[in-house]
Amino acid sequence: MTIRIKSTSEFKQLSIGETFNKLETSIHGLTEAEAKNRIEKFGYNEIREEKRSPLIDFFKRYWGPMPWLLELAIVLSCVLGHYLEAIIIFTLLTINVIIGFVHSHRSQKVLEFLKKRLAVKARVLREGKWVVKDAKEIVPGDIILVGLGDLVPADAKIVDGEVSVDRSALTGESLPVDLGPSEVLYSSSIVTRGEAKCVVVNTGVNTYFGRTAELVKRAKPKSHQEEVVMSITKYMMYVGIVALILTSTYALLLNTSILSLLTLAVIFLMGAVPVALPAVLTIVQAIGAMELAKEGVLVTRLDSIEDAASIDVVCLDKTGTITQNKLSVVEVTPFLKYTKEDVMLIASLASEEEGGDVVDSAVINYAKSLGVNSDLYRRVSYTPFNPTIKRSEAVIEGEGMRFKAVKGAPQIVLKLCKNIDEIQQEVNKVLEELSHKGYRTLAVAKSEGEDLDRLTFTGLLALADPIRPDSKMMIEEIKKLGIKPVMLTGDNVNIAKEVASQASIGNRIIPIAELKALNEAAKTVEKYDGFAELYPEDKYWIVKLLQLNGHMVGMTGDGVNDAPALKQAEMGIAVSNSTDVAKASASVVLTEQGVKAIVNAIKISRQIYQRMLTWVINKVAKVIEFTTLLTLGFFWLHDIILSLLGMTLLIFANDFSTMSLATDNVKHTSNPNKWNVKNITIASIIVGLLLAAGDAAAMVIGKSYFQLEWEKLRTFIMLTLVFNSQFRVYIVRERRHFWSSKPGKGLIVSITAVIIGFTLLGVCDMIIPSLPLYQVLFALGFSALFTVGMVDPFKYLIFKKFQL
Repeated sequence: MTIRIKSTSEFKQLSIGETFNKLETSIHGLTEAEAKNRIEKFGYNEIREEKRSPLIDFFKRYWGPMPWLLELAIVLSCVLGHYLEAIIIFTLLTINVIIGFVHSHRSQKVLEFLKKRLAVKARVLREGKWVVKDAKEIVPGDIILVGLGDLVPADAKIVDGEVSVDRSALTGESLPVDLGPSEVLYSSSIVTRGEAKCVVVNTGVNTYFGRTAELVKRAKPKSHQEEVVMSITKYMMYVGIVALILTSTYALLLNTSILSLLTLAVIFLMGAVPVALPAVLTIVQAIGAMELAKEGVLVTRLDSIEDAASIDVVCLDKTGTITQNKLSVVEVTPFLKYTKEDVMLIASLASEEEGGDVVDSAVINYAKSLGVNSDLYRRVSYTPFNPTIKRSEAVIEGEGMRFKAVKGAPQIVLKLCKNIDEIQQEVNKVLEELSHKGYRTLAVAKSEGEDLDRLTFTGLLALADPIRPDSKMMIEEIKKLGIKPVMLTGDNVNIAKEVASQASIGNRIIPIAELKALNEAAKTVEKYDGFAELYPEDKYWIVKLLQLNGHMVGMTGDGVNDAPALKQAEMGIAVSNSTDVAKASASVVLTEQGVKAIVNAIKISRQIYQRMLTWVINKVAKVIEFTTLLTLGFFWLHDIILSLLGMTLLIFANDFSTMSLATDNVKHTSNPNKWNVKNITIASIIVGLLLAAGDAAAMVIGKSYFQLEWEKLRTFIMLTLVFNSQFRVYIVRERRHFWSSKPGKGLIVSITAVIIGFTLLGVCDMIIPSLPLYQVLFALGFSALFTVGMVDPFKYLIFKKFQL
């Protein structure tokens, strides 16, 4: 194979024939063997992300704010001659590095899984047949087919057909560009109209988009969650720095040595700076993303989970989301002597099962569901429906009879019937009722006697796209979650009202034209339950109006025209079978149809939010508790109440148990979740101060009642803080009283392991000065009683006050 890579610009100058020659291909495409060889030569059609060596990633975890503090603690321990402490701190640091590396690796696997599931597909001509392949398998010389809503998978020259493409993401052009044969489509352009057969000229980094991506690093705006984390981290650093300045100033007045001051600063910073918070929240979201994937919901980015938890309005497409997107018979009204089964038999005989007509299929399927048997009859002749005669008819023989079966537009069939006068008024009444519901109506008739043209009217059929069996229940679920459902449809207002009524959405449905005619549309949009007769581009306008009123909006869509609305909404939901551009614009992609997947996405996202909130509350409360106790202890005892080793053990114990919060058993809230940094911070500070009061009381008991010597007092204080940290997790994980829900198994096991492990550590004279068993058990019992018995009731009132 002598193909050489040329730039896409060079291919633009060549004719279609010259392009085929250069690429050694033809209009018939490539074989699988040829494609495999070209993948080996040119590589996959992807822009490879630079992957860091796992070994480098592992050792980089020894580099960062918290590792620096621990490493400084190791150096200080060595300078002070505490070599065993230095070894233990290094061991704990390494264990933390391993745990962080494993969790990060799992998070990366989740992202790779999501990327694979969301991969763009392409229609390719291989072995002379059109097949669907992952876009990464496209090679130069492939013949591909692109159409409305497709992302162009590679740079390609149009061989046949015409398309309009949106190249704004690549070139900045605001208007679609019309392209025809011999012109070039750039990779990642969006097809907005038409269809074209093309030959691929460049893939991967050799495409126009690929070269640009290598040269330009695109700015990524911070998510709301990142802003929240930064705000909280900043506040905690301020608290730690203020406490450190106060304590250091007092220490200088006491003529404390420089080495002790440095140790004090390291311990303060280790306890006060929540450096692991952003990484932990990412891990929680990654695990949550896998939960969502199991429920048929794929997130396009991890912070989409936060968005899904916050929406208070969701705009739902009627067709395919609320309804089945399948025409069905919903009502049968027989007349005269005929029964429902008689009408369906005649209608099915006037239908063609294999013709692919959706109306005929709906009629035949419903007849079968009633047990109607048409096998006893033979069709002599058949005239299918066409717009001119507006009916279908068949001459039938069977059971010793010969008759004509007719079904079609009521106004046409009624004119052909001889018995219409006696039932005209009743028929008109039924037609009016069905029309008011927005149903499509068919009249059914059959001939009586030998005259095949003498028709008798037998009944009316009503056809519609019925709602899904679970739609009503799921809409009720959405309302229970504090979210207002709004139905959007291009159908007429009568159909919209009927579907909205059946699905319990509401009856305030108006045509979109009426909303547009209002002077204050932004103020009135909230009053309605749905909008009919709209175009896809109207969805973007509705989203903007709702957002102007302060709402967080979810929006469903599937087409290229839905992309702006999906991108604008806080939660853009690309439903199953969406176009590539809809998926690219959405924040979540559904792999299952219906409202149920949306409800699941919201519920699970709220559970994930609650886990993240628990992490934040626990971390802030811990920082306040620790800095307060350390400051009080220094002012009272004129020394640092924790050793470097004790501080390291405390951090390890806290991180070991709280890591299980990522899979904790939590309930979703009945209202949308929104980060309120002020309320979260104030509530957490109050809880932290209450916990510090208990720690201070334990410190006084250890010093004054047990009269412990200095090193043993440090052990007693460290154990109290460790035990307190475990019970703190128990109470802050539940916004109500701690007994309101059962923790996850992982959390129970990890907390139990920490309590048992540190109880043994406290009585065994190994790496820290030991205490008698009764004193260790006192520290455990005091922590449990104070945290669970005294702090939890106050916590419940505090969280209720600050609406957490």
